[in-house]
Amino acid sequence: MTVLNALGLDHQSVLWVGSRDGMEEALVTRQEIPFKSIPAAGVHGVGLFKLPGNIWRLLCGVLASRNILRLFKPDILLFTGGYVAVPMAVAAIHKPALLFVPDIEPGLALKAIARFADRVALTTSTSGEYFSDKSKLAVTGYPIRPGLKEWSREKALAYFGFDPSLPTLTVSGGSKGARSINYALLKILPQLLKEMQVIHLAGHLDWEHIDAHAQSLPSRLSKRYQAFPYLHEMGAALAAADLILSRAGASILGEYPLFGLPAILVPYPHAWRYQKVNASYLADRGAAVIIQDENLENELLKQVMSLINDHDSLSRMSQAMTSLSTPNAAEKIADMISAMAGQPHGGKPA
Repeated sequence: MTVLNALGLDHQSVLWVGSRDGMEEALVTRQEIPFKSIPAAGVHGVGLFKLPGNIWRLLCGVLASRNILRLFKPDILLFTGGYVAVPMAVAAIHKPALLFVPDIEPGLALKAIARFADRVALTTSTSGEYFSDKSKLAVTGYPIRPGLKEWSREKALAYFGFDPSLPTLTVSGGSKGARSINYALLKILPQLLKEMQVIHLAGHLDWEHIDAHAQSLPSRLSKRYQAFPYLHEMGAALAAADLILSRAGASILGEYPLFGLPAILVPYPHAWRYQKVNASYLADRGAAVIIQDENLENELLKQVMSLINDHDSLSRMSQAMTSLSTPNAAEKIADMISAMAGQPHGGKPA
């Protein structure tokens, strides 16, 4: 979540409040944005053994949030979801707040935060069915990081040292990686590399195994394979690709349409159904195909090979994906923040 204490919205007037765990702090501070962490924990689907401890962490998070509000004195708050935003939403109940809903279906935390928010920005109009107060809603699209689209296909392929005459598959499992995708890919990698180039964003969890496998490839195949534990230049990985294989987190709703990038989506199976809903949204519109996680090893090679060599299908999927693009989403959200910060709390934007 972000708290803002001026309309200029430069780095000195923005404070990012987030989780004490994970990569969030490193990514935020890399952009020279001030960061504060608060304790938080989920309560939905948590067993009775962990529930008391998680509730205590949420209460501690509320106290920490009140201290941050007292020191920073924000004019407005922007919430982007997740249980880490709940303590701040409770602490800032009397402050103007905008909630951005990244996934198609909001989770329990987002629905709770929506009760405190003055406005709710949605990635797609489909999300509107999950909220009772329609007067708060505005469809903005999914905001894209600046500079992502600066990568052309030619520039991206040169960045990876790839041959422009060969098709390129990008595989992404998210910042931590997706073990089932990583291992299914490695089993068929030699077969894929005979036909195409592969950019593999493997995450940190399996990196040692991935790197060892890459080192063992024959030289004629290894030059067609680039693997990374994490890649800050995500625009290059998207611009170079003819097809992408990935999970179905919220970013696919903004980044893949921006590049018109056909996708094979593998929703994460061990959580609530957010990724399944995101994947279905794109697949129902002809922009993606879905492989269930348990079917990866049986279906992945056939699906990748059939699509990467089917130019007509890729073209139709690309057109469908492009039609879902909302390149000005960040500007729309910024306009909402500015309008809300310039009005009394509880009023309606002009």
